[in-house]
Amino acid sequence: MRDTRESRLLLVLLIAIAFALITVDIRGGEESPVDGARQAAATVFGPVENGVAAAVDPIGNAIGAVRDSGERHTRIAALERENAALKVKLGSDDRNRSRLRELDGMLKKAGAGQYGIKAAEVIAIGSAQGFSWTVTIDAGANDGIKRDMTVLNGAGLVGRVTTVGPSTATVLLANDPDFTVGTRLEKSDELGFATGQGDRPLLVQLLNGKAKVKPGDRLVTFGSHGHKPFVPGVPVGEVVRVDPAGGGLTRNLYVRPYVGFSKLDIVGVVVQPPREDPRDMVLPERPKPAPTVTVTVTPSPTASTEAEGQQEPGTGQDTGQNDGE
Repeated sequence: MRDTRESRLLLVLLIAIAFALITVDIRGGEESPVDGARQAAATVFGPVENGVAAAVDPIGNAIGAVRDSGERHTRIAALERENAALKVKLGSDDRNRSRLRELDGMLKKAGAGQYGIKAAEVIAIGSAQGFSWTVTIDAGANDGIKRDMTVLNGAGLVGRVTTVGPSTATVLLANDPDFTVGTRLEKSDELGFATGQGDRPLLVQLLNGKAKVKPGDRLVTFGSHGHKPFVPGVPVGEVVRVDPAGGGLTRNLYVRPYVGFSKLDIVGVVVQPPREDPRDMVLPERPKPAPTVTVTVTPSPTASTEAEGQQEPGTGQDTGQNDGE
């Protein structure tokens, strides 16, 4: 179409008509005179619009899917991080519960023996170059720790303090070959000396070679003069084997210690000895034996009568044979 005067006048006229229709449509509202024309146009062009939308929507959906996928990956990664943190927290809580149980058991032992203790944590084990069984604890002179103090935990005797620094101390464990402690047998009060043997049971030499001892008997510390290096009554272990009495002056026992020296964590240093010897009060209670069930079988009268009835026909048959003879 060429740009002429007539074409310009036609364009202006069409624009004026369009504005007029728009004005009439707006003022007419729902009763607009052009509403019918609009519906007719929708009827004609609606299927075309739907076809175009159907062709375009998969592309839009794909773009949205990619966007949502990225968001899901981000959320999954965040959830995985939250789960990992939760697992760490749960593990930490389990660890804390375990340590609280250890601390609770140790405090009960200290209460039973009336020991004043300073709780400490094992922070290092002995030097790999040496053969001694030692640990380092995070309490020292600043905490009132001194050399030759007894160390225990919720199970029993751990060892004694050998070296003290301002904030740490070294503990010689009871299973070290250089470790020796006086012991007393439960109830019988037989005295002896226990020596460490590494990862083997403690060797205890009883002073009475004729003492009556059996596996399962238990020992506690006898105590030292001035309560150093050992306070009395701390559980040591349980007898697992007894050497036969050979008529000597002493007798050897092999004792399984109560303490697991390879898994020490929370310990207590006895900074205040008991006023009196607790004797056997700190030993754990022995488990009660399970009741024995006795079953007595009594034959019933009915069974006896039936047995007699089964014998009567045989008896009569025998009698008949005898009579015939």
